[in-house]
Amino acid sequence: MARERFATYISTTLAANSRDCLRGGQGGETCLWQGGAECAAYAAAKAVALFPINLLLLRGSTPMNDLVQFITVDEIAVITINNPPVNALSPGVPEGIAAAIQKISGDDNIKAGVLIGGGRTFIAGADINQFGKMVSGEVKRDPAGLNVLLTPIEQCSKPIVAAIHGTAFGGGLEISMACHARVAVAGAQVGQPEVKLGIIPGAGGTQRLPRLAGVPKAVEMCATGDPIKAPEAHKLGIIDSIIEGDLLEGAIAYARDLVAKGEPLRRTCDLTEKLGDEKTNSMIFAMARQMAAKKAKGMMSPLRAIDAVEAATKLPFDEGIKREGEIFTECLRSPESSAMIHVFFGERAVSKVPGIPADAPIKDIKSVGVLGGGTMGGGIAMVYANAGIPVVLKETKQEFLDRGMGIIEGNYAARVKKGRMTQDKMDANMALITPTLDYAGFADVDIVVEAVFEDMEIKKSVFAELDKATRPDCILASNTSTLDVDQIAAATSRPQQVIGHHFFSPANVMRLLEIVRGSESSDEVIATSLKLSRKLRKVGVLVGNCPGFVGNRMIGIYSREAQFLVEEGATPAQVDKALEDFGMAMGPFRMSDLAGVDVSWRVKQGNQHLIPSGQRQSSIVDKLYEAGRYGQKTSKGWYRYEEGSRNAIPDDEVLKMIDASAAEAGITRREVSDEEIVERLVYGLVNEGAKILDEGFAARAVDIDIIYIFGYGFPPFRGGPMWHASAVGLQKVADRIAEFEKEHGEMWKCSELLSRLAAEGKTFEQFDKEKTEQLAGV
Repeated sequence: MARERFATYISTTLAANSRDCLRGGQGGETCLWQGGAECAAYAAAKAVALFPINLLLLRGSTPMNDLVQFITVDEIAVITINNPPVNALSPGVPEGIAAAIQKISGDDNIKAGVLIGGGRTFIAGADINQFGKMVSGEVKRDPAGLNVLLTPIEQCSKPIVAAIHGTAFGGGLEISMACHARVAVAGAQVGQPEVKLGIIPGAGGTQRLPRLAGVPKAVEMCATGDPIKAPEAHKLGIIDSIIEGDLLEGAIAYARDLVAKGEPLRRTCDLTEKLGDEKTNSMIFAMARQMAAKKAKGMMSPLRAIDAVEAATKLPFDEGIKREGEIFTECLRSPESSAMIHVFFGERAVSKVPGIPADAPIKDIKSVGVLGGGTMGGGIAMVYANAGIPVVLKETKQEFLDRGMGIIEGNYAARVKKGRMTQDKMDANMALITPTLDYAGFADVDIVVEAVFEDMEIKKSVFAELDKATRPDCILASNTSTLDVDQIAAATSRPQQVIGHHFFSPANVMRLLEIVRGSESSDEVIATSLKLSRKLRKVGVLVGNCPGFVGNRMIGIYSREAQFLVEEGATPAQVDKALEDFGMAMGPFRMSDLAGVDVSWRVKQGNQHLIPSGQRQSSIVDKLYEAGRYGQKTSKGWYRYEEGSRNAIPDDEVLKMIDASAAEAGITRREVSDEEIVERLVYGLVNEGAKILDEGFAARAVDIDIIYIFGYGFPPFRGGPMWHASAVGLQKVADRIAEFEKEHGEMWKCSELLSRLAAEGKTFEQFDKEKTEQLAGV
């Protein structure tokens, strides 16, 4: 009731009376509340009305600015950051906090302060837009950075308590660590994710975190960027208290308790007991560097984050802060950071599709039917169950259904065993999946995802059945990875409701969802698919309907060149190592063994009509298929595998097959350099990607980058194939492709778009910008 009473007081008295307006406004026509909108001050005041407050204390209080509000509650100042949606440290937020701290320091009637986030979270981090502006020179970065704010917080003579809910990431955690105490709700998370942007914490994160959590955990958090939950942070010493019940009320009580105790303030910068000794630390840092080199191969920022944490153990605090700032600036100006910031914004850009109205109707998906309980169907069922959406899972035979449900249960059980899921959550998810052998359960579902065998006739037959078994407004989605969505849609009476939802294997792990637009797919179905992808925690990218769509069309060129290169003189192990050293999660041959050589063979057979007569083809996949070498599933493929192991072991039998294939093609084998391997595979991706862009099957180059990063293991620190090409220089890439055309023929003809951009000295980023402006009529 206190919240309601306070809100009523604000709306009926303060906003209408200039003497009491929290904005210091004049009331009447100038009052935003009177005009029908909820002003920032009113929203903040309402948000903190959680228990009885002496309202007279609010009279005369004013916001520090539109982003930071300040009120006093019985001698405790409450600073509320109100910069939705995530309270990022945009320009104005640090200044507002600084003004609030100054007010606390100079007002004898204020005994302590609480810093809290309005809305759904504490400070979730920096405003990423500012990083690009710093690099371009548009914004000049103060060498002291955010420390100009953190030092006054830490040195304030009155206790400042950070009250954390949602997330305290990056600069948010750094600000909280400068406070004298931190309290949080149990569901909160804290972290230093800067390495995911190719940088390191730049406002004391690498210097304060080891002082609170200890060196090993600080190294881990700063080098991996992975967050931890509040209970673990509490055990480590990052959080001082977990608040049960209302956060603000608990934080104010905690601040009052600090005042009552009258003990010296605990300033993080002064703590040294957890910094360890040189001998122990040297082992910690050596192991951390070894792990970073393995898990973040090719990346600079994790290693530099470790360097910065090490500085905390060897230098006085102020010198450590200076060293951190130097490393931060070095990382910020690196190609790695530019690429990873591109990926950060790209992941968000793909949800905004040119030509799809922002107000397009969206169907609420409350239930799903999944057709096929195999590897893909079972994974897709898990994806929906994980999102809390009831699933009807259909198979043709009981044995197939039992096996599929058993695999799903086994996958969940493995997560429970590893501590990644509770038994209760597993039981709840399993209860959401209803197995069936008929279409009866499909009558009321909102969407069906088909995941049957990759054969056009089978899929057309299945869609004809679905057309009769489901409601007319039900969306029919195919998980096809290469087949024509329009042909599938033609088997139904509702092609406008048909779309491709190409999940990547394993569907319950891989984040990419290629959304394939058919020629008649409606705006509603497309918009619903994009929104649904976010609910499923997938990165949905809309693509056009061509053979292989975007990802697999490009991977065909990548795989072609890999096979040609081994015929010409490389080995599968050399090709895989060259690409993995480049940063790919997995080389092409290990990837083929994982996906299945039999799958590659079937795709090859299905695409024969697309290959120009007389064009070179490799016969190695045919030989592997005929020998029953299907990859990991048969313990033999491009490599051999010992029972129960996924460790790829080079096999002389495969080398003999390669020699035979080369001899049949009249190829004289030679020494192949790692540089040539990387250029032919990666530039092959780029050239095909440019053709796809020019043909309109991808809206933007960034869409292709996101597809390859989230679906094919392209290294994020290289920004995706199209960004990487721009970083290398499109003219250099086009020139090299021209050389490949001279050596290998017409199949290497340079894309017209790539040639044009290279001649104009442009990048794919500029192409995206110009195309977006053109569509917007700018």
